[in-house]
Amino acid sequence: MTDGWTLGVIVGMAVVTVVTRSFFFLSSRDWQLPRWAQRGLPYAPIAALAAVIGPELVMAQGHLITSWQDARIFGAAAGAAFYFWRKGAGQAVLGTIVVGMAVYLPLHIGLGW
Repeated sequence: MTDGWTLGVIVGMAVVTVVTRSFFFLSSRDWQLPRWAQRGLPYAPIAALAAVIGPELVMAQGHLITSWQDARIFGAAAGAAFYFWRKGAGQAVLGTIVVGMAVYLPLHIGLGW
């Protein structure tokens, strides 16, 4: 069912993935990240999350939102307010999600925003 080009592309992509992910294991000596990179590593997950969530909050259908009647804005604001209010608490992240969704869902489903 699969033609040669498709199979070749799949195999090629697999090879590229394996080589790029195992590059650091192929070295015979220990390899260390520079100090500046080690300091920045803890921020990588939150930066990746912000890069995914940020555009979703301010855009709809590929265009910036133009109306204040958007449930995402209010849900994000409520979640951010809860997080900064309870920053020292152990359940701040879970609470942020719960509060944000508790504001978002009634506005989105109930009011159709």
